Amino acid sequence: MVVNVAGYRFVDLPDRDELREPMLEHCLGLGLKGTVLLSPNGINFFLAGAQEATNSYLQYLESDDRFAGIPTKVSHTDYQPFRRMLVKRKQEIIALGRDDIRPVEFTGPHISPTEFKQMLDEEEDIVVLDTRNDYETRVGTFDGAVELDIPSFKDFPDAIESLPDEYKSKTLVLYCTGGIRCEKASAVMLKAGFEDVRQLEGGILGYFEECGGSHWRGDCFVFDQRVALDHQLDESGVVMCFRCREPLSLEEQESEEYVIDSHCPYCLDKGKIAH
Repeated sequence: MVVNVAGYRFVDLPDRDELREPMLEHCLGLGLKGTVLLSPNGINFFLAGAQEATNSYLQYLESDDRFAGIPTKVSHTDYQPFRRMLVKRKQEIIALGRDDIRPVEFTGPHISPTEFKQMLDEEEDIVVLDTRNDYETRVGTFDGAVELDIPSFKDFPDAIESLPDEYKSKTLVLYCTGGIRCEKASAVMLKAGFEDVRQLEGGILGYFEECGGSHWRGDCFVFDQRVALDHQLDESGVVMCFRCREPLSLEEQESEEYVIDSHCPYCLDKGKIAH
């Protein structure tokens, strides 16, 4: 059994460059695979390996006070979902392209999955906003969520300009896969004049852990070889097209326009191959 562990923290890292090599050596020594992103404003990691190895990595993080107590998401697979081990230096641990958005200084308040579920159970007058990309929302989403139909998170600031004006005075609850995008998205919205912007703590995966699949339909896209998880955090039947990298549902896999390791209906739509 392979343990998959993910976590992030926005924190100032002026020594980002010095952190890279020791961290890479430690991960390689443990036999881990996956990716660690280091930026001047934080860390983001998604690693997989033996239980002892992932535990050792988390202990290694704890030796630096700046990384102590990072909340983690843990899941399991019967295979290694990553091909290699990378520690990358980035300007941002989640790319937005806005220097004025610094979650370490300013972000929207969190609400727990249980609080969010209660809001949905009681049909409170809230706007649930999906901050993810269009191909992710196609795989699964919360009932009644507003989707922005964006190809990239960098498009988020422009996309919210088209939201109805009345949303600025409503309670908005933002969500993404694991919470990291909402740290920035909530700050963007507050700066844009939205008055009550909250973010789902731990994202969709955190909600699945605490509340299961209530109010959710479909699966949750993830950025590794598993492609998507169901509400029990098990790998679902969604696959990714070999050519265009779009996720394909079980129904889409039955299409005559889907040929394994060749093309899919989205390749045709994008003009990547001729009809």
